[in-house]
Amino acid sequence: MNVDFPPVLAVGLLGVGATLIMDAWALLQKKLLGIPSLDYCLVGRWLCHMPGGVFRHHSILSAPPKRRECAVGWTAHYAIGIGLAAGFIGLVSPDWIQRPTLLPALVMGLATVALPFLIMQPLFGLGVAAGRTPRPNQARLRSLVAHATFGFGLYITGIALVPVFGGNS
Repeated sequence: MNVDFPPVLAVGLLGVGATLIMDAWALLQKKLLGIPSLDYCLVGRWLCHMPGGVFRHHSILSAPPKRRECAVGWTAHYAIGIGLAAGFIGLVSPDWIQRPTLLPALVMGLATVALPFLIMQPLFGLGVAAGRTPRPNQARLRSLVAHATFGFGLYITGIALVPVFGGNS
């Protein structure tokens, strides 16, 4: 089925799909292996403190909870996924959606781990690359796996969207 969708819709679907796959992997790890995933409510707490001028926390866990932090955090999680998908398509080419390939998607997924390592974790009070956590190497590995899964999700979602966006692979 060839349908001319606006590129914004294609990128939005790609970002949501990749983020859903990342979340499904986190849920599977939690159910099967007991590995906890990031609490996106804490992302919301961090964002909800920003209008008051607080961008950095000694510990995000001890920061006062904010109203609607969970909704804000989950919305931000998916918005970030869409934004990263847009950046990815901007880097590789809009044609990638018609003929997805795995390697660029995985590279992008792994590159996105810089965001939590260099921005979110330090501002949450966890240190650069989770250096102030009880088991930093374990936290780093979990972040790498989560973001590699996002990259894999870009690829899988891209494959799923090929019939919609007219690719002929």
